[in-house]
Amino acid sequence: MTLVVVPVRYPPSKHSEATLREAVRVAEERDADLTVLHVDLYQNSHHVTRTELKRAVERRLGPLERARYVVRRGFLVEETILEEVAAEGADVVVIGSKQAGRWRRMVQKLLSDPDIDAFLRKKLDCTVITVEN
Repeated sequence: MTLVVVPVRYPPSKHSEATLREAVRVAEERDADLTVLHVDLYQNSHHVTRTELKRAVERRLGPLERARYVVRRGFLVEETILEEVAAEGADVVVIGSKQAGRWRRMVQKLLSDPDIDAFLRKKLDCTVITVEN
């Protein structure tokens, strides 16, 4: 089964909504399951629950078929997303352009002049779709 993962803020911003809409479109197009992921940071945790995440997303988009809601706690958003994507064996990751920029800065600390899409494809073996907000 194909899996699409979409990381979002809580509560979802207008940028998160655009990213979610694209992820839903991609999941429908590929007949895939969808994982809506929120990373709740240890250092400023809001103690978001899966139920709260689901309600917030459904207020913006309505009920989503074949969607799973996941809240992970971590110190770094980007690292926690990478861990979740790898653990789930995602086929597609849909991220907003702001998230792509943060990943790019994180990877640049490790490598010189990286191509973030190529890096993620190599590390995760999945398609990365960046949504311009």
